[in-house]
Amino acid sequence: MPEGDTIHKIAAYLSPRLTGCELSGVSFGVDDPTPAFSGERVDDVRAEGKHLWVSLSGGRAIRSHLGMHGSWHTYASGADWQKPRYQASLIIDAGERLYVCFNAKEVEVVDGRSVRRRVLRSRLGPDLIADEPDGGTLVRRAREFDDGDTLLLDALLDQRIAAGIGNVYKSEVLFVERLPPTQTLAQSSDDELERCYRTAATLLQQNLGGGKRVTRRQKDNAGRLWVYNRAGKPCHECQSPIQSRKMGRHHRATYWCPRCQSSG
Repeated sequence: MPEGDTIHKIAAYLSPRLTGCELSGVSFGVDDPTPAFSGERVDDVRAEGKHLWVSLSGGRAIRSHLGMHGSWHTYASGADWQKPRYQASLIIDAGERLYVCFNAKEVEVVDGRSVRRRVLRSRLGPDLIADEPDGGTLVRRAREFDDGDTLLLDALLDQRIAAGIGNVYKSEVLFVERLPPTQTLAQSSDDELERCYRTAATLLQQNLGGGKRVTRRQKDNAGRLWVYNRAGKPCHECQSPIQSRKMGRHHRATYWCPRCQSSG
């Protein structure tokens, strides 16, 4: 699943190319018989957590959420596509170029002044990339959503608390803070929670540039990440084999070092 930094990088790429552009049309799939928004201009392209918003001059906006398998491509008009056309969820025709979102989890048109827009905003916690994290506020939000046995890793993924953390950063943050993946929210101190969100914000913000995602910055050519996708490989700190298991409410793959992140 794309992390919050990925969506911000997509917005940073699309914004200068689309903002102010008069659209030839927008289609919701290649079989959409009536492309919409012809002649409207793009007012803004921005990321809010894992949601990408393309705001239009007529007052409406197109929201997309990539989910597990979504991606954005751009093509010159008439060029061959690198993915099957039936996988296109959204096609923004800007004349000489097409901006195509494939395999999106969600795409919808929202009136910028509607109740729906306000509801969507209210469901997102502070964006850890765009907003300076307020530790006290994030801790309070986390406590509000605790149902008594919520795992800390589930809280980190909960976009209602803070927006932007995905599965990669979840495992990396827990390793950096030396917290076991079995730790519950109730077992976590306010200081531990605040440190987790501040670490996540730092890692997300450090990855807004180009290139591959990096959470480990030691210049030893031993790897860019601490634990994610390294099951069975030696821990960079203690050489213990990294473990992996599907955990949490959504059974997402979690990676950790059994020694560095021991609860005992």
